[in-house]
Amino acid sequence: MDIAKRSKENPLLGPKDLKPSIDGMKIECLLNPGVFRYDGKIWLLCRVAERTEQDEASIKVPVFNAEGKIEILSFDKNDPDLDASDPRVIAYKGKNYLTTLSHLRLVYSTDGKTFREDPAYPLIAGEGALESFGIEDCRVTEMGDGFHLTYTKVSEIAVGVGYIYTHDWKNYERRGMIFPPHNKDCAIFERKIKGKYYALHRPSSPELGGNYIWIAESPDLLHWGNHKCIAVTRKGMWDSARVGAGAAPIETGEGWLEIYHGANKEHRYCLGALLLDKEDPSKVLARSVDPIMEPVMDYEQTGFFGNVVFTNGHFVDGDKITMYYGASDEVICGAEFSIREILNTLK
Repeated sequence: MDIAKRSKENPLLGPKDLKPSIDGMKIECLLNPGVFRYDGKIWLLCRVAERTEQDEASIKVPVFNAEGKIEILSFDKNDPDLDASDPRVIAYKGKNYLTTLSHLRLVYSTDGKTFREDPAYPLIAGEGALESFGIEDCRVTEMGDGFHLTYTKVSEIAVGVGYIYTHDWKNYERRGMIFPPHNKDCAIFERKIKGKYYALHRPSSPELGGNYIWIAESPDLLHWGNHKCIAVTRKGMWDSARVGAGAAPIETGEGWLEIYHGANKEHRYCLGALLLDKEDPSKVLARSVDPIMEPVMDYEQTGFFGNVVFTNGHFVDGDKITMYYGASDEVICGAEFSIREILNTLK
C-alpha cells in the first residue's frame, strides 16, 4: 500500500545538475540526502557519487590516497581475476573496490523543489585511511546546540559510522568512528530520553544473524552501549534480505515513528515504518506489514541500480512529513506523507 504523495516535479535533482568535484571525474549518481532547515532555507546534504572517465579496455576506479588526493586505479576488463558483474563494486584478487567515490554536497531551496549550490558552503570529502573509498548516506540530527551528522565511512579496511558536528555548515568538527565495522544506517534521536541520547544503527553479521536494526544509548554522543536489536528481516516479505534506519525518528503522541528501508532477495528497496515506545524506544509497538512506499515510478525502477526508494532525510511540519529520497540509486526526489496516515497503517 503506497501512501506517498510524490512531487510532480520529480526527479528534483540528477547527475547533470551538479558539476564534478575535479576535472576527469563524472557524476554517476546523486543519492539519498540528509535534510535540514537552516537560515530560512531547506537544505539537502546529498551523497554525490563520482566515477573516473572510462575507456573500452579497462575499468578505472577512484580512491583517496594517503595524501588525501584522488588516485585512479585501472583494471583490465579481460583479466580473469576481475569480477565486474555488480555496477557498484568490483572484485579483484580477493579485494573489493567501489566503482564510484562519494562525497557530501550541500544544495539549498526556498520552495522545496528547485535546488542550487552556494559556493560559500564547501563540500565534505573523505579524510584519512578509514574514508579512502569515500563517505556516504549522511543523516542530519538537529539539537539545540547545532547539527549532528552520522554517515558511512568506507575503505578497503571496513565500513563504519562516522560522526561530524557543525553549527554553521562551514566549520566541521570530525569526531571519529562511533560505531565500528561493519556498521551503517545510523540515525540519532533529536532529544534525550531519560537523560540519555539514543541512536539506531545497523551492524551486519553474515554468518549468524543478518542486516538488522539495532538501538544504542549514550551519555555524550561518543560512547555507545546497551545495544539491543529491535527489527529483523522477515522471511517471504518485502524486507526479507535487509533492513536499516532512515532519518531521525519522529516524536508523535503515540511514540517514536521511524521510517525505515527494507529490501528483498531481488534487491528491491521499499519503505516501511516502526513505532517505538516513547519512554523506552527499544520496545517496538508496531511495524508495517506492507510498505508505505514502493518503487513504482519509472524513475524509481530504472537507473544506476533500479527498483530502489531509499531515504535518510526529511523535515516535519505538524502532521506533514516532507521527505527527500534517492530513486534507482541515481536521482533525488521528493514526497510527502501524513503522520496520522502512517500510524493508521500500523493499527
